[in-house]
Amino acid sequence: MHRADRYYVKFCGFTRLEDAIAAVQVGVDMLGFNFYAKSPRYVAPEECARLIGRLRAEMGETLKGIQLVGVFVNSTPQQVNETLKLCNLDLAQLSGDETIQEVSKFGGRAFKAVRSGGHQTFMQIGVTYLQREVPPALLIDATSPGLYGGSGRLADWKEAAELSRQAPILLAGGLSPSNVAQAIQAVQPWGVDVASGIETTPGVKDKIKMIDFIQAVREQQDSQL
Repeated sequence: MHRADRYYVKFCGFTRLEDAIAAVQVGVDMLGFNFYAKSPRYVAPEECARLIGRLRAEMGETLKGIQLVGVFVNSTPQQVNETLKLCNLDLAQLSGDETIQEVSKFGGRAFKAVRSGGHQTFMQIGVTYLQREVPPALLIDATSPGLYGGSGRLADWKEAAELSRQAPILLAGGLSPSNVAQAIQAVQPWGVDVASGIETTPGVKDKIKMIDFIQAVREQQDSQL
């Protein structure tokens, strides 16, 4: 399912313009903005709209090809659509308890995040969805009781690898510059997603860690050509 000549990289949880600019400069493919109010990386939609407006003004054509992703947890379809429009976002990542039917209402503009141990039921009811042409089909994160991602814990790589053979997935959960190459070897995902592994504190990114993460992914990518 996965093309080994390219691994996509998503950095998630941006709250500051300077961090988003730095991520674009180091070669990220997707930028994530978290609209879950209980997250330490929460950004209000109005604030995010201003941030993205300034980002587009600063970076211009450099942003072409980079996808901007809103992360939602149990928001209504109306809230998701309004925020996508307000912030000029490309995709919605649905990280709560949304059903496959709810995800499908957004067409190719939304994908589901599931936690390790929960994809079996999802696969049974979502075979058609998993075969969709617009990747990613799923984001696989770690199981963290009471949390909807961003815990820094590792996902189940064996389980993720099984799913990666059937659908283009984003692998999340405890990734860092020091373990992302190993994760790619084990899972062969469509792409990788990181938040805490490139931060100094939640919501504040470390440019050196971002550079090291991208470099580790690209080196692993090149070694497989």
